[in-house]
Amino acid sequence: MKLSSLTALSPIDGRYAAKTESLRPFFSEYALIKYRLHVEIKWLQFLNHKIENLSLSPQAIHFLSLIDENFDEKEAACIKEIEKKTNHDIKAVEYYLKDKMDALPELKIAKEFVHFACTSDDINNLAYALILYQASQSQVLPALEKIKLKLHSMVHDFADKPILSRTHGQAATPSTMGKELANTLHRFNRQYDALNAFTFLGKINGAVGNFNAHHIAYPRLDWPALAREFVEQFGLSFNAYTTQIEPHDSIAEYAHLLFRLDTLLIDLARDCWGYISLGYFSQRKVEGEVGSSTMPHKVNPIDFENAEGNLYVANALWHLFAERLPVSRWQRDLVDSTLLRNLGVAHAHSLIAYQSLLSGLNKLMLNEAYTQADLESHWEVLTEAVQTVMRRYGLPEPYEQLKALSRGESINKKKLHDFIDGLMLPEDVKKQLKNLTPQNYLGFAEHLANLI
Repeated sequence: MKLSSLTALSPIDGRYAAKTESLRPFFSEYALIKYRLHVEIKWLQFLNHKIENLSLSPQAIHFLSLIDENFDEKEAACIKEIEKKTNHDIKAVEYYLKDKMDALPELKIAKEFVHFACTSDDINNLAYALILYQASQSQVLPALEKIKLKLHSMVHDFADKPILSRTHGQAATPSTMGKELANTLHRFNRQYDALNAFTFLGKINGAVGNFNAHHIAYPRLDWPALAREFVEQFGLSFNAYTTQIEPHDSIAEYAHLLFRLDTLLIDLARDCWGYISLGYFSQRKVEGEVGSSTMPHKVNPIDFENAEGNLYVANALWHLFAERLPVSRWQRDLVDSTLLRNLGVAHAHSLIAYQSLLSGLNKLMLNEAYTQADLESHWEVLTEAVQTVMRRYGLPEPYEQLKALSRGESINKKKLHDFIDGLMLPEDVKKQLKNLTPQNYLGFAEHLANLI
């Protein structure tokens, strides 16, 4: 059966292929091979004139750069053919590059310096670090930025729009829709800023991390300093202490960051779903869409449900990566190889979710008539205000009195005002309390929303 969007095993390459296509230059097999080749070439160029017997001309350096720049899927297929013989993916890249160097006499005699003193993970860890950094910058952060800007707009649009809060699902002290969204935006901003500033670790220190081969071949060189210089030129942070592999702590930290971001977006998706269910939000209809196969009236919150489902799948993987990648038997095992190849899967489910969530947010319309009516039917939420003022003036058992009046009971404006009139309070204070409504008992909610 030929591979297509209909026959793909995974929905990220099938049903959702259009939403994940932008990740292919980072997480496909072709992309991984391309990044590995890039690191191999950069290492050879970096060693030029630093070690004896390697003195390449600018023309030779340029030739190597062209191999890197002109690499395409056809060339990647050539490496896969070599891998069929070697049964080793990194060695196949090395042999491919050496074959290419045969075209230039100057490079042909220097080709044994390809992969000089390297173990496979010297190449692999830097390739993955670059993939993750560039995918984060070009794909993840821009998608999150759109959500951030939409939330910011909604916070300010709804800063003064009162709603009934619900704690434990029950009517509670009023807030504004803008302030409730500001709570999410504030949390979101912390994680977003941490992701934007995040740097990955990298290493290039040989078979078990001690520069053994480097030192025996060129004992006078400061190989730890050279390795740091090489790694940092990519915009990565140098890890000086590793086994054969870079221990993936920074990838685990990155996974935890995405896990936290995705978790709070699950919280947002569920809240929006709930507000739609309550009638606080209605959704803009999309012409031609169907909400139910049997109930024609329905406009379902499918964007938020799709986002929630994909975020759960992504988070299962983010958690797995964070838990398992930093663990290795002694100096090396190969478990991490399979896990790392699935980084794109986690990114894909997160990216699908971000797009669905943004689509859902863009359809939301605040139903002020409903939020106002809901507030008007819950005058009991003002009992907090009354009993707190009673405390200020030293009245006995304020909480208990309001509890007896309101717990499990229906409270309306008249019943509450009659209670206030019977209190031993100054008349101006009674007037102040009677001027309260569920719609204006908002504290600093609007102010706090507008501060974001």
